[in-house]
Amino acid sequence: MTIRYRVPNGSGGAEARLTVAPLAERFGVRAVGEVGLTTRRIWERALDEVVRNGRDVCHLELSAVTFVDVAGADVLVDAARRLPVGRRIVLHRPPPALCRTLELFWPDLSAIEVTTS
Repeated sequence: MTIRYRVPNGSGGAEARLTVAPLAERFGVRAVGEVGLTTRRIWERALDEVVRNGRDVCHLELSAVTFVDVAGADVLVDAARRLPVGRRIVLHRPPPALCRTLELFWPDLSAIEVTTS
């Protein structure tokens, strides 16, 4: 699965983009771009597939994600909450603002693990 989404910015500025593609070395996806109002549906679809897959651990490589709004973080939390007990999502190199948002609003959510590797 590779999902690409680009939305023109009406003000003539840069386009909002989010690309999601499977990881080659382990189960999960690599996201590139930003998660916001215009790209949230792609994020939701990718996370829905993660939940439906049934693997114990899903890896999300986020080192190339530049921005995740609070609603995008909420989509991630919703996906994690739908996982059966014992399954988890591992975030690799997420943007610092996403880590702060998760810590602030969902500090005790054990189904999401954050790693810098």
